[in-house]
Amino acid sequence: MAKGLTKKYLDFVAVNGIDFAVRRGESFGFLGPNGAGKSTTMRIIAATLTRSSGEIKILGKDPELSGPEIRAHLGVVPQQDNLDEALTVYDNLYIYGRYFGLSRKYIRTKIEELLEFAQLTEKRDAKVEALSGGMKRRLTIARALINEPEILMLDEPTTGLDPQARHILWDRLFRLKEQGVTLLITTHYMDEAEQLCDRLMVMDKGSIMAEDSPSELIKKYSTKEVLEVRFGSDRNSEISNQLHNLCERIELLPDRILLYADDAEKVLEEIRKAGMHPLTSLVRRSSLEDVFLRLTGRSLVE
Repeated sequence: MAKGLTKKYLDFVAVNGIDFAVRRGESFGFLGPNGAGKSTTMRIIAATLTRSSGEIKILGKDPELSGPEIRAHLGVVPQQDNLDEALTVYDNLYIYGRYFGLSRKYIRTKIEELLEFAQLTEKRDAKVEALSGGMKRRLTIARALINEPEILMLDEPTTGLDPQARHILWDRLFRLKEQGVTLLITTHYMDEAEQLCDRLMVMDKGSIMAEDSPSELIKKYSTKEVLEVRFGSDRNSEISNQLHNLCERIELLPDRILLYADDAEKVLEEIRKAGMHPLTSLVRRSSLEDVFLRLTGRSLVE
């Protein structure tokens, strides 16, 4: 739970008086572009960064007063893997477990469980430097689970991974949620946010723009369908001015025009009837990226 949570660096406000609460056992996402305040908020939750003002309680405790106690119940997966690449998969898990003061007997048993969970049993004796990006990410998550955390914090967990590796990672996270682990996830991938999160907090410039489930955010802030058309970079701006009477809302992006309507195919037909023939056209369902564009005036990934 956070109330009026604020973090300032001199005159720069990284987190601007935000209020939110996370329920035990849910998957809660922080959605926004780089610089939105997501990672700063996560660091405050992780008791590794002090707030400037406001209130926050993690597992019922103030992180500035009970930091070590809180961290003992957290698992943290940073943006960049910080594994020891000179060590084996097994040794990375074992040494991390010892940092928590866990017994050797417990750690050895837990490692076998985590290797199976992360699909790395066959790689137990391999050096980390020889692993693929997806394997390293799964190992980083497994390492974060060595202390059986109540809350697992993942900061942009699939950045840089190929689609297959991302889906494998999503499956591992779904399993954790089924086991009752609370997941806190920052991401700027709209499909990841829709797939993984029960609720989302959309952030921009340190403030909360909206908060709800992915489906409800789309219902509230966008239409059913979107038509994307391209007329060429030198014509998009001129033609967009002629299209406003055909749909509920228009967004002009550098490379395309987005037209929001309940029946995008009908809008496309009207455009063609008017003698305007786009170079490309695409009808798709509305997404979280459209929500973010509506709320902030820019796309999720710039």
